[in-house]
Amino acid sequence: MPELTISDVAKIFKKSPNWVRAGILEGWLPIGVATRNGKELHSIKEQGTGKGRINYYISPKLLEEYTGYKVTA
Repeated sequence: MPELTISDVAKIFKKSPNWVRAGILEGWLPIGVATRNGKELHSIKEQGTGKGRINYYISPKLLEEYTGYKVTA
């Protein structure tokens, strides 16, 4: 299964990439997780600059369950 990017998901929802990031961070978009240095983040307040890069993982299974959108290779 291909890796999903924030941009891919933003196009699916017809929203901005920042909307997707915020949704994952705050938990109201239950399609993946945000991590920094191996720790899960759960709030936009944890975003702060100079703390390192935030990585986002989007689960194809969770995306399909939430939206009905099927990810194909």
